[in-house]
Amino acid sequence: MTKIAILGANGRLGRVVGKAFIDAGFDVRAVTRNGKVPAELKGAGAVAGDALDRESLIRATEGVDIIFNGLNPIYTDWGKCLPMAENVMAACRANGALHLFPGTVYNYGSPMPPVITEDTPFRPTTEKGRIRVAMEELFRREADAGRVRTILLRAGDFFGGTGSGSWFDLVVAAKMEKGIYTAPGPADLIHEWAYLPDFAVAFVGLARNLDKLGFYEALNFPGHAVTDLEIKAAAEKALGRTLKLSFMPWWVLRAGSPFVAMWREIVSMSYLRFEAHRLVSTRLEAIIGEIPHTPLDQAVKEAMQDIGIAVAPASRQAA
Repeated sequence: MTKIAILGANGRLGRVVGKAFIDAGFDVRAVTRNGKVPAELKGAGAVAGDALDRESLIRATEGVDIIFNGLNPIYTDWGKCLPMAENVMAACRANGALHLFPGTVYNYGSPMPPVITEDTPFRPTTEKGRIRVAMEELFRREADAGRVRTILLRAGDFFGGTGSGSWFDLVVAAKMEKGIYTAPGPADLIHEWAYLPDFAVAFVGLARNLDKLGFYEALNFPGHAVTDLEIKAAAEKALGRTLKLSFMPWWVLRAGSPFVAMWREIVSMSYLRFEAHRLVSTRLEAIIGEIPHTPLDQAVKEAMQDIGIAVAPASRQAA
């Protein structure tokens, strides 16, 4: 049985990906700082490991075939990203493990390309974009040297799964129970979203088709490239009632950003909410078969339920 270690197993992404690998029959090891298994990962083994402590991480991943790198510091702690990435590479080298990694669209900078393919060049214009590019350059160097095999799957903003920290729960759905839908940008702008259960199943598909992949691969995951108006309509259908459309008060964050570090970091990435973009892939379907894609109405409904929003009974949901 293939053994996979999930780094960041306490995080939203780690929990969803770990569950997908458990459901697929993999031997899953949840690596967390406290060594405890999240409730969603019942059936996984638990190991304590600190991604900023190289020897600790090497020990925590001993004997695994695959390391899923779900490490994602909060926005104000992104200085930790490269040291963590270097430690993950060390753990992969020490244990002969393949590296699975979720990529972002930060690499492309502003103005965003309206259509992002696997050949679209990187042009980072923010510190976070430059950090992401540096991480991917590290992974490619390790692969080119024959030391660590990396399979990267790039996605848009996450929604779905339990926990907090995504644009969906912090902004879009934050006031839904009060009858308000909050758009982070222009309501008719195409924005790339990734429904996490679909994204996780795609990673399982890649792990099952390694024979079709090279030593370094960077693939796109086409999720839900939709507008806020489309998400709002799906939410209204789930609730069985209409929602008032409101907009995120960016002027407040901009005014306060010199004084609030988190606001400053969020404002630095605000272009993503004002520039249309979508991911497409020319290769993923040929590798894993049909790309997982939960219909938008269902995905939004389940994402709302995951964060505790009560939806209407099926008989009362809008047609």
